[in-house]
Amino acid sequence: MSEELLVEHVCKRFDGLRALDDVNLTLSHGEILGLIGPNGSGKTTLINIISGLIPATSGKVWARGDEITNLTAYKIARKGIARTFQTIRLFRELTVMENVEVAALGVGASRSTAHQRALLALSEMNLESYADMKAGTLPYGLERRLEVARALAMAPIFILLDEPGAGLNEEESDDLLNVLEHIRKRYGVGMLVVEHDMRLIMRLCDRLHVLDLGRTIAVGTPVEIRENPAVIEAYLGRSKKGG
Repeated sequence: MSEELLVEHVCKRFDGLRALDDVNLTLSHGEILGLIGPNGSGKTTLINIISGLIPATSGKVWARGDEITNLTAYKIARKGIARTFQTIRLFRELTVMENVEVAALGVGASRSTAHQRALLALSEMNLESYADMKAGTLPYGLERRLEVARALAMAPIFILLDEPGAGLNEEESDDLLNVLEHIRKRYGVGMLVVEHDMRLIMRLCDRLHVLDLGRTIAVGTPVEIRENPAVIEAYLGRSKKGG
């Protein structure tokens, strides 16, 4: 069985707008792949298609040899694909522990298994001491960690992280880097990370996949991408100018 997440020739149109145009992507088991590009380049659209939130117009998505194209989000989650969101989506009136347990229950875990997974996920994210607090009372940086803990409690094979470093200060970003590297080493999960924090992404990822206007313009190591003229023109140079 292939241990890869594959995106093959995926296109997505919204009312005539081509948001994704013939995108091919490969994420291997245990790999951290960064998905970067300017605003509006199609990054979140691609994650939404992989995770079943929206259908592809054409193309196919495969996970470990099984086609998952346009399955419901519920079924895709049960195939071992978890995700976080750019806009944090916590159950703010539930406790931190309950938030994580709900994620595990959602992929079919029993109550006892969900509780054990939640304990482990909170430990991995250094959130054990907040377990009984309402999620809505957490500082922003800990809310980001709780999102990752919920994904981890789903016992995923692949995790899709949509801007996990958004709004974090430099210290929090460094902590996130260490946590994600630890999770990769301990569980062997593949991670697809959408992120604008180049300081984080260049240190975290094995490879980078760059989108611009819905098309792939480069794939390579962080060093290769940093020196790629097309990427500098479309994204990195623009970022340095603040545009």
